[in-house]
Amino acid sequence: MIEKLTFQNIVELLGVFAFAMSGAFSAMQKRLDVFGILVLTFVTAIGGGTVRDVLIGSMPVAWIQDLELIYAMFFAFFISIFFGKKLQQLEHTLFWLDTAGLAFFCIVAIEKGIQFQLHPVICIALGTITGSFGGIIRDVLLNEIPYVFRKDVYASACIAGGIVYFLLLLNFTDTNIIGIISGFVIVCIRAGAKYFGWSMPDIYRFK
Repeated sequence: MIEKLTFQNIVELLGVFAFAMSGAFSAMQKRLDVFGILVLTFVTAIGGGTVRDVLIGSMPVAWIQDLELIYAMFFAFFISIFFGKKLQQLEHTLFWLDTAGLAFFCIVAIEKGIQFQLHPVICIALGTITGSFGGIIRDVLLNEIPYVFRKDVYASACIAGGIVYFLLLLNFTDTNIIGIISGFVIVCIRAGAKYFGWSMPDIYRFK
């Protein structure tokens, strides 16, 4: 259990909530039953964090130690069940939830990598994997090509946010502010991809 909420704990809770909502919404769009929605909610919410903790040897993984993460997941599940139809009517709801989860999880993973004294490149890779993995599991279970494997800007937004994090760290010491700015960079890049058509190069147009 979390005795005292830190900035990192709060960001992880927000990430779990955002990804749980995106998992539930995706499941509801495919018209899965209640159990199917719960499974998609759970694996999307905890998938990235679980992989992160396994990779860095932080055991037991976060959601096993901190019930607050499970509470956040169930809170998102019940909101989706009871208010999902109204929320899904809001334009681009799923995109923004997925983008928020991506940014939150990426920043938390980078900070955990720093705590484990990992090289900045490894920290950025860890943030990218953590931010992307929950969505990958969600999309694979729904028989869709994951965002991260399309030309849509996704993993590259995490890499850019991670680079900004370490550049700021060279001149500033307040990691909370650095995390907020870096997360905002990730969100802005994702928004640019959606609204201005930014994308990875299309290698197939040369063939």
